[in-house]
Amino acid sequence: MPGTRVALVTGASRGIGRETALAFARAGFDVAVTARTVREGQGAVPPRSRRDGDEPIAVPGSLETTTAEIEALGVRALPVPMDLLDVESVRGAGRRVLDAWGRIDVLVANAYAQTAGNMDRLLDIDLADAAAMIDGNYLHQVALMQTVLPAMLERGSGVVIDLVSGSAAIDPPAPPGEGGWGLSYAASKAAFARIAGMINAEYRARGIRAFNLSPGFVVTESGRARGGTRAVQDAGFDAVPATVPADAAVWLATAPDADRLLGKVVWAPTLIEKMPASEAERRNERTDVT
Repeated sequence: MPGTRVALVTGASRGIGRETALAFARAGFDVAVTARTVREGQGAVPPRSRRDGDEPIAVPGSLETTTAEIEALGVRALPVPMDLLDVESVRGAGRRVLDAWGRIDVLVANAYAQTAGNMDRLLDIDLADAAAMIDGNYLHQVALMQTVLPAMLERGSGVVIDLVSGSAAIDPPAPPGEGGWGLSYAASKAAFARIAGMINAEYRARGIRAFNLSPGFVVTESGRARGGTRAVQDAGFDAVPATVPADAAVWLATAPDADRLLGKVVWAPTLIEKMPASEAERRNERTDVT
């Protein structure tokens, strides 16, 4: 329908991205979704560390499945295959949504590069692996923003929500595999976390708002399949369901007073915990639908 708000959620075949896409659909948005995995049964991720070998690990989820779930909620879905490590694929995904629907009101940059060696220890890091993470988690994210922002600026409004990581600012409590995380991953996410502040500095006066949303420790399908999440929990990081950052993203995009959180790293569990009772009840009702 003309005038319907459009959300673009990257990395939406599973995990936080899938839940975020469904949350925006429940809020009445048409939702475009990107991922590498097009059909169920095709999903695979590399092991966390080169020490774990190089055999891909099968994971559930696909654009096909997420698209069907969005459409079942009564709004339009647009599946767009995208490989975050291929910059032309990234630019092409943004252009495809704009060509098909003419607008993007909310961009949720959730996808991240699940590359080989992302949790390698310092002396094991292959610089080519580290460079791939910088490409996927920072440079190609910039390319996506460069594709989407001009249309937002032309409309005079738009929201960007970047799913950042606590690893970008917190020292690991232990080595990778023992409750900590790898330098290459953390460094690439640290670079990514600088984008939102720059968008606000350059374009807030023209109607664009950008938020850094930290989801908390979410055990996704990929994380469960690759293993190692128990060590993180044992190190003191409590797991939260993927619906928590999903609902937080919708709130940031739609709440009248969300601007008070500009310039901050929004911790999704705290935001949802402090949500007014009426809003929390609506959130629970939406969760029951699934």
